[in-house]
Amino acid sequence: MFKLFSSNSKKSSYGWFGNYSNWDDLTDSVGGYSEVSILEKTKDALLKVKSGNAVYERDSVVFDKVEHPFPLLTCILRSAAILQRPLHIIDFGGSLGSTYFQTKDLIGADICASWNVVEQPHYVTAGREHFEDERLKFYPSIDACLRVQDADLILLSGSVQYLPEPHRFLKELVSYDFDFVIFDRTAFHYGKQDRLTLQIVPPEIYKAAYPAWFFQEDRFLTHFTADYETVCEFPSYVKGESVIPIDHEPIGYNKGFYFVNKSQYA
Repeated sequence: MFKLFSSNSKKSSYGWFGNYSNWDDLTDSVGGYSEVSILEKTKDALLKVKSGNAVYERDSVVFDKVEHPFPLLTCILRSAAILQRPLHIIDFGGSLGSTYFQTKDLIGADICASWNVVEQPHYVTAGREHFEDERLKFYPSIDACLRVQDADLILLSGSVQYLPEPHRFLKELVSYDFDFVIFDRTAFHYGKQDRLTLQIVPPEIYKAAYPAWFFQEDRFLTHFTADYETVCEFPSYVKGESVIPIDHEPIGYNKGFYFVNKSQYA
């Protein structure tokens, strides 16, 4: 779910628009990311990857060449090195395991003991039916996962900006006290306040529109300053996401952060 697809066309009808004040009103008018058609297209694309008929899926689109997320891989490898054992990873908003399939050839069982996707219930159902294996598991919430499997690291790749109340979620996220937190492909903009936009997806991906936040970076980081050390920040590995137009102006960008818990690793 909640993956971001960039659009750089200055006058495109698709991309990110507006500065809205109410998430619910916007969702009621346009729908949302829970549309079943998005799941079906993503499932079909990832089944091609799983069967070997495609090598890589992102945002429900299949590619003939893998784009390796090297900053993310570096953060995962460093986390495993700190613990000196394979990691148990939660991938919040991880769709049907897109990042797991994207990275599994470079981070094997010696680095990743389990990859646990937390997703919407209909994604969990499809994930368990079609994609679960000895390492990849699916859960409807962080708590549901933790009742089965403790986790060392939580990854949020292009997901938190699609939550209706992201700051309440971020406050809760810190309370879990994970050893490592990685944000990848997270949307920010240069304004002084968070900005709620309408994202209109190009129909060649899938026909959908839904609310999407662009965060004010300093406010976003405030959630982590007390308990986490910011080890590094990094740009999106996806071409075109370092500059994202909002209302056709180049004022948005995707980037990532790697946080390590101060209480254990300062």
